[in-house]
Amino acid sequence: MATTIQFYHLLSTSRERAVPKLMEKALRAGNRVVMLLDNDNALKTMSNALWSNDPDSFLPHGSTREGREQEQPIFLSLTDSNPNNADICCVLNGSLPESAEQFSKLLDVFDGTREEAVTAARQRWAHYKSKGYALQYIKQQPGGGWKMEMEVAA
Repeated sequence: MATTIQFYHLLSTSRERAVPKLMEKALRAGNRVVMLLDNDNALKTMSNALWSNDPDSFLPHGSTREGREQEQPIFLSLTDSNPNNADICCVLNGSLPESAEQFSKLLDVFDGTREEAVTAARQRWAHYKSKGYALQYIKQQPGGGWKMEMEVAA
């Protein structure tokens, strides 16, 4: 399976507002997602964001706390693992998952208002480019929409 790495450059909304929208799109397309987070606090914050994203919808998700990892459409994790057999990995911790090749897409979401986050994302881009991955740079627009700014073929 060829993996496409998509970099999502946040500018006008927090990841807690933007990521649930990306997860809605992934679930509508029939995908399963594993989400990599920094720590337990970030995991709880994202879980709350997925619960409260839209009062008229539900983004089914869980973590090791709830168990039944293999049944979760969205699995929140602190480790580079894929217990729910996801085809999309959403990286929110700035890591370079060794498991990247097992996903059809890897979403690297970063805060574009913080220079150190932008610098780190550029380093990850260079790493993935050197490994021959297909890359897409998607920048948040005023008002929260997205625009693909750059694409590099594998």
